[in-house]
Amino acid sequence: MPASYAYLGPEGTFTEVALRTLPETATRELIPYVSVQSALDAVRAGEAEAAFVPIENSVEGGITTTLDELVAGAPLMIYREVLLSITFALLVRPGTKLSDIKTVSAHPAAQPQVRNWLKKNLPDAHWESAASNADAARLVQEGQYDAAFAGEFAAARYGLEALETGIHDAENAQTRFVLVGRPARPAAPTGADKTSVVLWQRDDHPGGLRDLLGEFATRGINLMLLQSRPTGAGIGNYCFCIDAEGHISDRRVAEALMGLKRICLEVRFLGSYPRADMKPGDVQPPRLGTSDEAFVSASDWVARCQDGRF
Repeated sequence: MPASYAYLGPEGTFTEVALRTLPETATRELIPYVSVQSALDAVRAGEAEAAFVPIENSVEGGITTTLDELVAGAPLMIYREVLLSITFALLVRPGTKLSDIKTVSAHPAAQPQVRNWLKKNLPDAHWESAASNADAARLVQEGQYDAAFAGEFAAARYGLEALETGIHDAENAQTRFVLVGRPARPAAPTGADKTSVVLWQRDDHPGGLRDLLGEFATRGINLMLLQSRPTGAGIGNYCFCIDAEGHISDRRVAEALMGLKRICLEVRFLGSYPRADMKPGDVQPPRLGTSDEAFVSASDWVARCQDGRF
C-alpha cells in the first residue's frame, strides 16, 4: 500500500488544511483528487493508504456525497476525525469590485453557510456549484466565474485577492473531516470514542425506527448523528447513518450492535475511532445498568444460571 493520503482537492481546500493537522502527514504524500468519490475510490483500488474527506458540518449536518459513498460500494472504515472551524472569504480576480460580481461559486456545502450574507450583499448573483471551494477559486482564476467562497489562504495559490473575509452566517461553524481506509482492526479504545454504522431495515413498519434506536437507548448509548439516506430502491426506501458514543470493544456498544444485527436487514460497520474533541462518552449512571461493569456482571450471572450455580 503506498504511503499516501488522498484528499478532496485541488490544493487550497479546507480539507487540505484539516488534513495537515494530522502529525502523520509529515511522512505521507498528500494527493489531491477532484471529488470525494475519486478520493475514496483511490483507497478501494489500493492507490492510496487512506482518504481524507468532509463528512459533516454544524450548519447543514451530514455531507450527503460522503455519506452515500460510504453507504455504497466496497466497505471502507473511518479511523480518525478532525474538526475545523470554518469562515469564508470572497475571492476575486484583482481589481474586481462587489458591484462587478454576477456569478459566485463554491462547494454545495458552503452555500447554507453563507446564504444570508449572499442575500444581503449579492442578492442578484447567480450561484454555481463546484467540486470544492478551492476548485471554485481555480474557476474564478480562469475567468469562468466572478467570485468564489473559499478559505482566505487559497487566494495566493490561485492569484486572487480576498474582497471580503470572515464570512459566515453561523458563529463557530465547524466542519468535521474523516480519515477513511480499508477495513482492519479498529484502534484501541481511548475512553473518548465514536462508533459509526449504517442500518437497513428489514421492512417498513410502524415503529421501525424506534426499534433501531431502542437498541441504543436501552443500553444508555447517546447518538451524535442520525441521518436517513435513500437506498435507490424507490420512494420511501431509506437507510440510516448513525454515529454513537463509545467503542465497539465497550460491552454496551457491542451488545447494541449485536441487537441491531439481529433485527436489521443489513448493518455496515464504519469504524470505532477517537472523537476529535476527546470528550468522554456520556454514560448513564451505573444505577441504570448501562456501565460496562453492569453488562459484564449480567453476562456472568446468566453463565452461572446456565451452570446451575445461581
